[in-house]
Amino acid sequence: MPNERHILLLSGSLRAGSSNESVLRTAAAVAAGLPGVRTVRYEGLAGLPHFNPDHDTDPLPAPVTALRAAIEAADALLVCTPEYAGTLPGSFKNLLDWTVGGTEISDKPVGWINCAAPGRGRGAEATLRTVLGYTGAAVVDEACVRIPLERTAVGADGLVTDPLVGERIGAVLSRLAAG
Repeated sequence: MPNERHILLLSGSLRAGSSNESVLRTAAAVAAGLPGVRTVRYEGLAGLPHFNPDHDTDPLPAPVTALRAAIEAADALLVCTPEYAGTLPGSFKNLLDWTVGGTEISDKPVGWINCAAPGRGRGAEATLRTVLGYTGAAVVDEACVRIPLERTAVGADGLVTDPLVGERIGAVLSRLAAG
């Protein structure tokens, strides 16, 4: 499709059964019904080496090259990450650290969904916004939303069962696809 918009889905969680993973699985399912929107999930978080500025040179470690290529190929990014100890999980901050030295995110539309329980997750959002500022990302405020998710709202297939949540996720995808 010539006008297709490719949105890269980035999870900040390594935990099996994560609510964040459920949101992104649901985003992929919702996107399948949106004309002109295609999603791809980045699955290499666990394989990224610890960030070391001495290694942020050519040739980059292969997992970092794959990460940057996935970001470069995308038209927009959608993040869903938990909050640990008031900030981003270390593994996801590590992913973002590997993007600061590149230009792949620069001017790219980025949004996020915070699915934490009410009163939680604001530290992760604040840190995410700060780090994305260093990458030059074009944060789309209308695509940065809080959608609290109860574990009971996730089906056995790992998808969110609440159709209203699906609609809100679809609205975020549409905003990102619009640029």
